[in-house]
Amino acid sequence: MRVALNGKWHLYYFPEGQMNIQDPKTLRNAGFGPVEAQVPGNVELDLIRAGKLPEPFFGANIRKLRPYETYEWWYEREFDTPPQVEGRKVELVFHGVDCIATYWLNGEKLGESRNMFIEHRFDVTGKLRPQGRNHLVVRLGSPVNEARRHIYDPSMAAAPMNWEQLWIRKAPHSYGWDIMPRALSAGIWRPVELVVHDSDEITDLYFRTYRANDRMASIGIMFQIDTCEPISEGYALRFRGECRDSSFEREDSSLKCKDSTFEVTRPVFFNAGEIRFDISNPKLWWPRGYGEPHLYTVTTELLRHGEVIASRHDRIGIRVIELIRTDVTTAECPGEFLFKVNDTPILCKGSNWVPLDAFHSRDAERYRAALDLFKDLGCNIVRCWGGNVYEDHEFFDICDEYGILVWQDFAMACARYPQTPEFLDIIRAEATAVVRKLRNHPSLALWCGDNECDEVFTGAGLDPANNRITREVLPQVVYSCDPSRPYLPSSPYHSPEVVRRRNRRLMPEEHLWGPRDYYKSRFYTESTAHFVSEIGYHGCPNVSSIKKFISLDMLWPYQDNEEWRIHCTDPVPEGDSGYSYRVPLMANQIKEMFGEIPDNLEDFALASQISQAEAKKFFIEMTRLHKWRRTGIIWWNMLDGWPQFSDAIVDYYFGKKLAYYFIKRVQKPVCIMIDEPENWHVNVVAGNDSREAVSGTYRVVDADTGENLLAGDFITRPNENTVLGRIRVSHGEHRLFLIEWTIDGRRYGNHYLLGKPPFSFHQYRNWLEKIAALPEEFDAGNIAK
Repeated sequence: MRVALNGKWHLYYFPEGQMNIQDPKTLRNAGFGPVEAQVPGNVELDLIRAGKLPEPFFGANIRKLRPYETYEWWYEREFDTPPQVEGRKVELVFHGVDCIATYWLNGEKLGESRNMFIEHRFDVTGKLRPQGRNHLVVRLGSPVNEARRHIYDPSMAAAPMNWEQLWIRKAPHSYGWDIMPRALSAGIWRPVELVVHDSDEITDLYFRTYRANDRMASIGIMFQIDTCEPISEGYALRFRGECRDSSFEREDSSLKCKDSTFEVTRPVFFNAGEIRFDISNPKLWWPRGYGEPHLYTVTTELLRHGEVIASRHDRIGIRVIELIRTDVTTAECPGEFLFKVNDTPILCKGSNWVPLDAFHSRDAERYRAALDLFKDLGCNIVRCWGGNVYEDHEFFDICDEYGILVWQDFAMACARYPQTPEFLDIIRAEATAVVRKLRNHPSLALWCGDNECDEVFTGAGLDPANNRITREVLPQVVYSCDPSRPYLPSSPYHSPEVVRRRNRRLMPEEHLWGPRDYYKSRFYTESTAHFVSEIGYHGCPNVSSIKKFISLDMLWPYQDNEEWRIHCTDPVPEGDSGYSYRVPLMANQIKEMFGEIPDNLEDFALASQISQAEAKKFFIEMTRLHKWRRTGIIWWNMLDGWPQFSDAIVDYYFGKKLAYYFIKRVQKPVCIMIDEPENWHVNVVAGNDSREAVSGTYRVVDADTGENLLAGDFITRPNENTVLGRIRVSHGEHRLFLIEWTIDGRRYGNHYLLGKPPFSFHQYRNWLEKIAALPEEFDAGNIAK
C-alpha cells in the first residue's frame, strides 16, 4: 500500500543560522508564519505564488534569486496514520529532495540526506501515531554554505562560477552554465509517500536478454523476494508475459502483437536467484526506424503451494544492445564506435537532452511534449547530458514506447571531482541507486561516466586514467548491477593511447564544438570521429518568444544588452564568466553566411534561424552520407530548459525554429541527399536507415529555372546508401536544388544549397518559400515570428 504525501505543505525560510532554529520544536516557538508550499515543488515557485518573487525567467529577474542561496528552508505538514499498519513494515520515501536535508517525524529525527538525485528511505515502523495526526518536518540547508565546509585539493577543478558543484550532489547546471542560469533552488522536488509493506513481497527483478532473433530469445530474470518465513518446499515464481499493442505508432491495427505470450513457472529454493528460459518467435524491441519497439507486460507471481501470495507488473523489451568501440581510430587502422541492436548496426540520429527546467519539479509535466518532438523528428537516440538530473521512470517509459535509445551520463560534467574515499563512497551509493532503478528499461543503451571530465584532465596536462570515479567506481557499479549494458568512461573518452600521443584526432567519439565558424569549415568536414555526440549551432528564438522574456525596451539592439547577455546564457552579473562570447556568436554566424548583419530584430532572428537550420541539416547529412565510416550524430540540442538564445531548435515555450523542419526531413529513415562538390560534380545519394529494401521515384530540380537535373526510379538495399547519379556544378555558383521522392505513394522532400558564402539574404528568403513548399510543408511566412 502506498499513501501519497504530496500537495500543500507549510514553508518557513530565513538566512541560514539567523534564527538559531535546530529542530521542529524551536521552529514552532519562533512565532513567525509560513507561506504555502507545493510538493513536489521548488521554493522559488512557492515564493512566486506568494507574491514574494517576480517571474525569474523574465528580464534580469534571475539575479534576484542570488540572495536566497544562503537561506534555510523548513517544510512542514501533518497526516493521518493509514489503516492496517500495525505489525507491518512502513517506510517514508522521499523520491527527490534538493538537497542538504534533515528529517523529523513526530519530533524524532529520522536522519539526513545530501543528494538530490536519488530517493531516500526511512524505516518508520512503529513510529506513526496509532491515533491522531503525525507531524513531518524537513529542513533544507544552503548548498553554498555546505560547500564552504569542504577542502578543495589541487587535483580538483571546475568553471569559475561553479566550484560549489564539486562536493555537493546537486544538478551541476544549477550553479550556472552556458545553457542554464544560476538558480541553486531548493525543494522537495519529487513525490513523497508512505509505503506499507506486505509480509511477502517480490522486492526486485532484473530482466536480461542473452540472445535474440526473430525465431528465439533467451531470457534471464534475476529475482529477490522477502517472505514471512524461510523459503522451503512449495515456493515458486510464475512469469506471464504478453506483448503490448504497438499500434500507437501507426494507424494500421494489424500491428497488434498480443499473440506473442509466454508463461513460465519455476520452483525457488532461496530468496534470490536467476531463472532462464527461451521464448519462441518473440516480438523484438527495435530503435525507431529499424522496426517496432515491441513491449511485453510481465506479471510475476510468487506462489506458495500454488497460491499467489505476492505479485508485481513490469514492462520489458526483448533486445540485445551492443556498443562496439575501439580506444583509437587512424587512417591506417580505422576504429569503431557503433551501436548494434539485435545484431543490426544502427545509424544513430538524435539530440542531447538538457534540463527541461531550471526548477526540476516542473520536469515531469514537460516529459511527453518534449519526447513527442524526438518522435516527430525520427530520432532514434537521446543523450542525457551529465550536467542534469537523472530523469524519472516516466521519461524512460516514453522512450521505451517510442523506440528511442537512451545514452545516460552519470551526473558529473566539465570538472575534476574529489578523489577522496568519502566522495568515492558517495558516488558509489548514488550510482548503485540509479542503476538499480533504471536498468530494466529496454531503451537504456549506455552508461557513460560523465560529460567532458576527461577533457578537463587533459586540458591541464593530467591523465584522466587517474580519475578513480570513472575508471574504478562506476564500472564496478555497472558490472555489479547491470552487467548486460555497455559502459563508457567519459564523453568524449580520452583513452591511454590518445593521452600518450596527445592527439584527439585518434578519438572514435567526439564533441565537435571548435571555433563554431562556417558550418562547412574543415573543422567539421575533416573530423576523423566515427560518432559525434555533441555538435551545435546557434539559432535565435522566434520574436514572439523573445518578447516573453526580454523587456520591451531591451528587445533591440543586441549589442551591450544586459538582458540578451543574461539569456545567452551568462550566469554571473559582472566580470567574464567565459560565456559572454555567446551574445555576438549568432551575429558572427549570420555574417559568415550572409556577409552582413541585419539591423532589426525580425530579420536578425530569421537570418539566424536560417544559418542554424542549414548548419544542423548539413551536420546530419554529413553523418548519413559517410555511413558506415560515421555511425551516429547526437546534435545539440532539442529544447531549452529556460528562455534563452541558444543551439536549441525548439525554445522554452515550445516555439519551433526553422531547423526543426529541416531536421524532420533529413532524419527520415529513407532520405535523398546531395553530397559536397568534387571533380565538378555532386553525387545524389539515397540513404536507407532501415532493415527493409526500399524503392521509389525521385527528381532533383533547380529552384530558379525549374530545370529537371536528375530523375528516375531508385532502389536501396537495407541499411545502406545508394548513389543515384551525378549533377555537374561549379563552386562559384549559388544555387538551390529541390529534391522530391515518392515511396509507396507518399511524397518526401529535401533541398541542397550549393556554393560558398556569403549568400544573399534576400535571395534565400525567396528560396525559403520554395523549400517550405516541398512535401511535409511548413509555413515560411511564420518562421522566426
